[in-house]
Amino acid sequence: MNTKRASPHDPARREAVRVLAALGGATMSAGAGLGGLIVGSSASSRALAADPPRFPSRSVRIIVPYSVGVGPDVVARSLADSLERRWQQSVIVENKPGGSGIIAFGDVRRTTPDGHTLLVADTATLAVNPLLHSSLPYDVQRDLVPLTELFRATFVLWTGGKGRFATLADMLAAARGGAGAVSYASLGNGHASQVAIESFAREAGIRLLHVPFRDAGSLTSTLAAGDVDFTAFGYNTVAGLAATGKLRALAVAARRRLASNPEIPTVAEAGGPPTEMHPWAALVTVAGTPAPLLERLHHDLVEAMGSDEVLARAASAGFEITPSSPQALRARIAEDAARYAPLVDEGRIAKF
Repeated sequence: MNTKRASPHDPARREAVRVLAALGGATMSAGAGLGGLIVGSSASSRALAADPPRFPSRSVRIIVPYSVGVGPDVVARSLADSLERRWQQSVIVENKPGGSGIIAFGDVRRTTPDGHTLLVADTATLAVNPLLHSSLPYDVQRDLVPLTELFRATFVLWTGGKGRFATLADMLAAARGGAGAVSYASLGNGHASQVAIESFAREAGIRLLHVPFRDAGSLTSTLAAGDVDFTAFGYNTVAGLAATGKLRALAVAARRRLASNPEIPTVAEAGGPPTEMHPWAALVTVAGTPAPLLERLHHDLVEAMGSDEVLARAASAGFEITPSSPQALRARIAEDAARYAPLVDEGRIAKF
């Protein structure tokens, strides 16, 4: 990915400016369910600006349900640095990987709703887990308040350097020969990689054999050896393996080719359905956080996300910063839940 400093014409920067401008005449209603609604009330915004709540009054924590050093952690730490400079208060990133975000949220939901604890949550935590688990230690609508989308990525379909398929069309032809004739690897049941691949398989009218792994290292080594047929990862995640020929890109799951790697065809160009795979992450906090504080948090987060440092670090990790309003994030969660429910109903993703 291009890591040069963002220009004023950068799409993410323009979106940050747009969201900030919208906040000038908006405030957040505390009683509107998940995240509340942004309603026109310039008087409330003026009151907040005239008499802002004392925030932060102590260190702020950003809980990250991923391991140290992976892309989302890199973006979270860059954001923390930007917020520290703005708030003149320490912002601490705490990593709590495992359980598709369930472990991390178990910690967050027990904290005081005062804006001092934020969670990086993804589509698994917010949309998929409620579909898969008959019992969860959290309720998305009851326990969480959305603040803003943070970033999105683009998945590339990868096969091993010793893989048996030269092209995506070859792989699809084999898969149409019978259920389970082609295997794919993911980082576990309900993980974004599985959800994306099963969405692709459903659109293509095929059934695949799912091979879950506990960690990316064992997954990529098995894929490189040709013992599993393909997987989905962002380009930057496995760029080193691609450079040495251990992994080979079949297609990028997007409308357009990657600007950084234009030699990789889109899924549609490679003979598949026009599938898009854009895993995303967002920032949320604890339900019950006062409305003026939610507005302050949203404003400061979006501004920090638009900084040159955050934009560049995200790009280096293969992510696009995508600030949004709380209600847009709430709608995204609902849309994803509706989109992925058939995958569970049809048994493509197993329930727990």
